[in-house]
Amino acid sequence: MAPTLLPEDWALIVVPRRWRRGDVVVVEHPGRPGYEMVKRILAGPGERVGERVLGPDEWWVEGDHPVASTDSRHFGPVRTEALRARVLLVYWPRGRRGLVR
Repeated sequence: MAPTLLPEDWALIVVPRRWRRGDVVVVEHPGRPGYEMVKRILAGPGERVGERVLGPDEWWVEGDHPVASTDSRHFGPVRTEALRARVLLVYWPRGRRGLVR
């Protein structure tokens, strides 16, 4: 998720009441149960991604660094139950403290 998040960042995550386009989220990889990744929601239920319209329980997630990211472009949309939490802010290292946008 560079440059939004870097490998040494420590972040606060929350479980939101609802998911929104633009949220940076912790999501379980659909082909590797138990393996969680950080991605950004680019589209939600009923929205169009290319030629595809997402179903009522589908989300399109992508990394901020497209060349080095495994995301919905590779494995397709994820279901709501795969979304675990929203990344709220980085709190360590001190020089990178701030809200995640």
